[in-house]
Amino acid sequence: MLKSAIPDRERLAAIRRVKTWTVERFSLSDDMTVSVMEVACGLPGCPPLETIVTFWTTSDSRHAFKVFKPISEVTPEDLPPSWMKRAIVSNDDDLSCC
Repeated sequence: MLKSAIPDRERLAAIRRVKTWTVERFSLSDDMTVSVMEVACGLPGCPPLETIVTFWTTSDSRHAFKVFKPISEVTPEDLPPSWMKRAIVSNDDDLSCC
């Protein structure tokens, strides 16, 4: 089993921060689902850890983006600008690109 380099409390705080920034940045309501996760990437040229943020504005309208750094290092400046909300709509399950 893999163990994170940061303690669970710090990981939870980082997830909450990124979720809060996402809700604020894209003017999401409280009933909209926001998922924030850190994943390991073993592909050549890929950072060892990256953060994937996904949120739904309707039941069939999913938005997703990646930040190519560990969740503990993500800052508000790493999130896409609010005007990109329509551009980050993702209709497939493959987030291997961006």
